[in-house]
Amino acid sequence: MTVWIESDLCDGCRRCVRACPYDAIAIEDGKANILERCTNCGACLAECKNRAIQSDAVPKEIPDFSDHEGVWVYAEQRDGVLAKVTLELLGIAQELGQERRQKVSAVLIGDRLENLTHDLIRHGADRVFLAEDPCLQPYRTLAHVKIMENLINEHKPEILLIGATHIGRDLAPRLSRRVGVGLTADCTALSIDPEEKILLQTRPAFGGNVMATIANRYSRPQMATVRPGVMEARTDEAKAGTIIHCEVQLDEADIKTKVLEMFEEKRKHAPITDSKVIVAGGRGVNGEAGFQMLRTLADLLDGEVAGTRVVAEQGFVPADCQVGQTGKTVRPEIYIACGISGAIQHRAGMMNSRFIIAINKDPDAPIFKVADWGIIGDLHDVVPELVRQLTPAS
Repeated sequence: MTVWIESDLCDGCRRCVRACPYDAIAIEDGKANILERCTNCGACLAECKNRAIQSDAVPKEIPDFSDHEGVWVYAEQRDGVLAKVTLELLGIAQELGQERRQKVSAVLIGDRLENLTHDLIRHGADRVFLAEDPCLQPYRTLAHVKIMENLINEHKPEILLIGATHIGRDLAPRLSRRVGVGLTADCTALSIDPEEKILLQTRPAFGGNVMATIANRYSRPQMATVRPGVMEARTDEAKAGTIIHCEVQLDEADIKTKVLEMFEEKRKHAPITDSKVIVAGGRGVNGEAGFQMLRTLADLLDGEVAGTRVVAEQGFVPADCQVGQTGKTVRPEIYIACGISGAIQHRAGMMNSRFIIAINKDPDAPIFKVADWGIIGDLHDVVPELVRQLTPAS
């Protein structure tokens, strides 16, 4: 692709200069001039009202994808236990499937897992593709990629969702490369465009300061990994579904890796994504002594302590206890925000809490706009009083 200027048509209006993201256009002697740093991105073409900017690029045509149908979910499991994000993805898959009038399918890979298919069906799967073989358990990248690649090529789904877990982040990019499609990682929202009927995939960008919505017009399936905790699982005990047993043609030579032994790291705390009560601290907690106070309150409520990005970076809470766009998304019954101003990046990670209690001495703090109850006061006075009143009498 080449971009050039028809000088006779240019009136030096500077619209193209303002449109160029690379500062690759300059006005010289009243006419636009393309500089060497031009990347031929084409951003300037639509801005020129006189059609003085020309290009030899041929518009890209959207292929015919009428043979692709269905919303698929990769059903992640470990040791025969379904990952929570799998059930959450089946919830949003139902919404997408209803809008596209297509069936929802789950792909379950491992060994001796047929007992899990009923759980997948009652959480929304119309079909479960079940691939079972001893070589598929435990998870190994090449084995699962090969099974998924074969199923995608044979059945041609329109949408494929994978949890943004350790396994999902390992599997998804390799699979997208194998089948030659794009991938949007770490999505926090999914929807169907009402006009184009394509999947709109929203994710945080630039450190959580921007929410980018991405569309894939030129390949199928439309693939996305989705952050755990942002979607809601649904159940229908009366739902019926179909189990499709898939033939597995793999041996150890195809997989190339062997799991010799597995060690599970012992957690010092329960995952905050599973906690019913979270006591979260921000910059206003003011150090380790303040967080020790929050831990005391969390223990009394049988909850967990979390924090904002700032306090996680300072080491007052572990990285896996950070709540927000660049951390975890949580849905507790009670979320107590202590000394948290309530920036949009943090609110995005806790907005789905059932009840939000905010403690802040600034009455204009944004956190109060989303709180069910607000306490205006110094948390170093309020939290000790809560601890005192919740402590059982001896």
